[in-house]
Amino acid sequence: MPFVRFVLCCVVELLVLPVTVLQFLGVWDPMYKKVFPYLMRKTTTAINDKMGKVKKELFDQLPDFASSTGLTVLEVGCGTGANFAFYPWGCKVICTDPNPNFQSMLESSGAANEHVKVERFLVASGEDLSPVASGSVDAVVCTLVLCTAENVDAVVKEVLRVLRPGGAFFFIEHVAADNKTWLHFIQHVIQPAWRYFGDGCFLTRDTRASLEKAKFSKLNVKHIVTPLMSLIKHQIVGYGVK
Repeated sequence: MPFVRFVLCCVVELLVLPVTVLQFLGVWDPMYKKVFPYLMRKTTTAINDKMGKVKKELFDQLPDFASSTGLTVLEVGCGTGANFAFYPWGCKVICTDPNPNFQSMLESSGAANEHVKVERFLVASGEDLSPVASGSVDAVVCTLVLCTAENVDAVVKEVLRVLRPGGAFFFIEHVAADNKTWLHFIQHVIQPAWRYFGDGCFLTRDTRASLEKAKFSKLNVKHIVTPLMSLIKHQIVGYGVK
């Protein structure tokens, strides 16, 4: 079976060779980053329809981590602002995303969700949140973001840095299927193409392991099978306390 998977992966690599060449020439990434926000606007609407209950149950716990001055949330990989609808009334949100082309859609989402105050949008990756001061936020949120990170451990390290003591990191992330299943096999086979069309997304990532080895004082995490497409239906949901 490993040999069959290797051969099929090679076939997929050949099929996406033109894209690989464009990526090597520095053409694909800038072009796709302009298109990706429009794809995500439709995708996140569908995801919210199917994952609304999960998001509500998770983000209803955000007020538990508010400080004396209110609740300040840092959303890493904010995208189109699809999570705003689930945030509590009166919270302040700092948004970061490495793709500047999300800004106009983010502003529209902020205007449509007047119960939250979007303080600023920063073009930054999760691995480098240096514009955000250490210990300055009550909560950090990531949803379907760590799958695209170049270094998950570096992102978690930055999350812990910007959180105040007692603050929490909230997450909803898709993970690899069990390695004994056909879905796990398919995820590995399709990954060479998926990374280009999923904005660097890794279907095969074991994000839970990275969170479990991080220095959270408490980690509340559960595995769920969602009604989303099969490739990303296995997800982890929860929060870690600094």
